Amino acid sequence: MPTVIPKGYASQLGLYETQRAIGLIKQNFYTKLCSALRLKRVTAPLFVDPATGLNANLTGVERPVSFDIPAAGINAEVVHSLAKWKRLALHEYDFYPGKGLVADMNAIRRDEELDNLHSVYVDQWDWEKVITRDDRNEKYLRATVRAIVHAVCGTLDELRWQFPELETELAREPVFYTSQQLEDMYPDLTPKERENAVCRTYKTVFIQQIGGKLKSGQRHDGRAPDYDDWALNGDLFFWHETLGCALELSSMGIRVDEQSLAAQLKEAGCAERAELPFHKMLLNGELPLTIGGGIGQSRLCMLLLGKAHVGEVQASIWDEETREACRKAGVTLL
Repeated sequence: MPTVIPKGYASQLGLYETQRAIGLIKQNFYTKLCSALRLKRVTAPLFVDPATGLNANLTGVERPVSFDIPAAGINAEVVHSLAKWKRLALHEYDFYPGKGLVADMNAIRRDEELDNLHSVYVDQWDWEKVITRDDRNEKYLRATVRAIVHAVCGTLDELRWQFPELETELAREPVFYTSQQLEDMYPDLTPKERENAVCRTYKTVFIQQIGGKLKSGQRHDGRAPDYDDWALNGDLFFWHETLGCALELSSMGIRVDEQSLAAQLKEAGCAERAELPFHKMLLNGELPLTIGGGIGQSRLCMLLLGKAHVGEVQASIWDEETREACRKAGVTLL
C-alpha cells in the first residue's frame, strides 16, 4: 500500500529531540527487556553461510541478499532473522533453562513493500531463551507476552517523564485471540483487516497460532516451518493512534521441537530441509528447547513517539512516491 500521511499530522518532537528520544527508548527498553526475561547481550552475525540452513525463510518468498566472499570461497547471505542462529548459539554457549540471549539484529529485506510501516532496512532486538519441556505451553507463552508489554509500557512512562509533550497512550494488558477465533469473528475481512478490527477495540492484542491453515483453507499469515511452533506462537500488536491501524511490534513464539518440526516441514512441502545441519541437530534432540522472537526497534520508536512514517526514526532508501508524499505533508525522512 502507498504511503499516506494523516491530514494535519505534525511530529510532536523536532529532529534533534527525536534523536534524543530514540536513544532514550532504545536504552530503557533494552534494560527492561533483559531484566524481565533474564537475557544477556551477545554479538550476532550480519550474514551467514546458506549451506548451514541458519538463515530464516520468513514466509518463503523473500529473496535474501547474497554476495561472494572470495577469500573464503563461498557465497554469504545477509540474515533475514536470527531465529535459528540464536538457538544454536544458546547450545554452544551453554545457556541453561531460564536464561537467554538478546542481540541487535540488522537486516536487509529487499522484497519488502515500502509504506508507512515497512522498510527494506530491518532493526530489531532478537532474543531467545532456554526453557524446559514443561514450559512448552500457552500459559508460559502468554506470561512472556505480558512481560514484553509491561517493558514497552514502562519505557513509555520513562519517555513521557522526559518529554511531557508526547501524547501516546497504550493499553497495558494484552488481549489474546487465536487466528482462527479472528476468522470466526470476522469471516468477511482479510487477515490484515481482522488485525485492525480487533486492535481498534482492545488496543493491545496478541494473535496466536500463525502459520497453519485455518478452517477456510487460508493462512492468517505466512511463517517459516522450522523455527516457531505454529500452535504456540503469535504476533504482538499495538494500536497506532496516529495512523489509525494495528502496528505489529513483535513476532515470537515457543520454538519447534522434534515432533512439530517434522510435522511442519511436511505440511509446508519442504521435508528436504531435514537434511540441513541445523535441522538434523534439532531432530536428533541436540538443541535446547527455546522461546524467542524479534522486537522491532524502529517500530517501537515509531509507536511511542506517535510518528506517521518509519522513515522518521530510521535512515533508509525510499521510492519517489514516498518521498513526495512526505514532502507535501512536511514530514522529514532521516
